[in-house]
Amino acid sequence: MSIFKNIKQSIANRALKQELKTFQKIANPNKFNFDKIKTVGIVFDATNTEDYEIVKRYVVYLREHFKKVKVVGFFSTKEIPALTYSKLEYDFFSAKELNWMGTPNSVVIRNFINEEFDLLIDLNINDHFALKYISSLSKAAFKVGKFNEKDVEIYDMMIDADNTKTVKYFLRQIDMYITMLNKVDVNSN
Repeated sequence: MSIFKNIKQSIANRALKQELKTFQKIANPNKFNFDKIKTVGIVFDATNTEDYEIVKRYVVYLREHFKKVKVVGFFSTKEIPALTYSKLEYDFFSAKELNWMGTPNSVVIRNFINEEFDLLIDLNINDHFALKYISSLSKAAFKVGKFNEKDVEIYDMMIDADNTKTVKYFLRQIDMYITMLNKVDVNSN
């Protein structure tokens, strides 16, 4: 990473930490139950077509379980591909829509951040700051994301997955741990 990118990333992370200080998180991770959640938000890197298809199948799976789903996909390119367009459940943004620090500032992203999802799934396995920014400020009650010691204050549950893992693998891990949480919740009642 170039010196300029390092400085820019450092400034962006510092600004995000400042913004998080004013952020009030209301969550109770010990009371999470997948069967009781009604709304799910998903953020992911949509640049890879295969990942996009996997997320689409996962959204269908969630809807079959009667969950209302909203997805935000990020394209690390300057333009959103012509065949990709926003639908009711999906919104997309590109690198062109980021400010100089790498933060998205569109109305669509602001609305997503302010939505009070029961569950937010951050599939940001490639560590894009724009997706971390969205997840950090999201008003979701329960947030799941990739393990990183620096992000402990962001997520309620973190899954250990390095950059060599796929979105498909990461989603399997999330499902496995959510199932475990449900068993703990059922047994504690």
